[in-house]
Amino acid sequence: MYEHFFQCPYCWEEISMLMDTSVSSQRYIEDCEVCCNPIEIVSQFESNNLISFQAVSIEQ
Repeated sequence: MYEHFFQCPYCWEEISMLMDTSVSSQRYIEDCEVCCNPIEIVSQFESNNLISFQAVSIEQ
C-alpha cells in the first residue's frame, strides 16, 4: 500500500489515501473525507512507484 497526500479540489484541505500499488492503472470516484464532495481519482503505478495522479472535481 502507498499513502498519497493531495489537496481536495473543492475545500482545498490536504487529505490522504491509501493506494494499492499492485493495480497499475485506476480511475474511480471517492468522497472527500472533509467536505464529502465527490472527487475523481486517476492514478498510475509502474514498478510500485506512483507515476501519475489526478484528483479532480466531477461537477461542472
